[in-house]
Amino acid sequence: MYEVRSHALALIFVLTSQFSCEAFAQGDIAKRVVGTWRLVDIVDDKGQPTRGPHPTGYIHYDPSGVMSVQIQPDWERPKFSFGKSTPEQAKAALQGYTAYFGTYSVDEKTATVTHHRAGNINPGDMGDFVRKVEFRDSRLILRSLDTNNLNTWERVGK
Repeated sequence: MYEVRSHALALIFVLTSQFSCEAFAQGDIAKRVVGTWRLVDIVDDKGQPTRGPHPTGYIHYDPSGVMSVQIQPDWERPKFSFGKSTPEQAKAALQGYTAYFGTYSVDEKTATVTHHRAGNINPGDMGDFVRKVEFRDSRLILRSLDTNNLNTWERVGK
């Protein structure tokens, strides 16, 4: 009896997971953000680079609503062996680096995506992060609502 229940629960989980993946990306924006995007640049509201002239990074939106992002600034960061840094080296290595993961949701009416951050390299920066979404040609533009910074991304593949 236990084995039958176990198999039934597993089947329900699989069917529910597949349904939620298909049900998640319903609107135009939600469908268009899905995929992996390479960072082109990050500029402030005056058009000035905030992480150097050529920062690198990727953002990934999974069709099931999972996301992750990593951004590395374009400036010299100190090199050191893992676990053998001074506090100053560790601080300099992390300064300007962004890395977090979690789930996301899209609000088609306001043209925003909310990153529901579950883990973050910066423990003080957890929780929801809302960004305005635009598409220009084949690029994804994410505008921070609090700083007005623009992150421009280009699709990887396809």
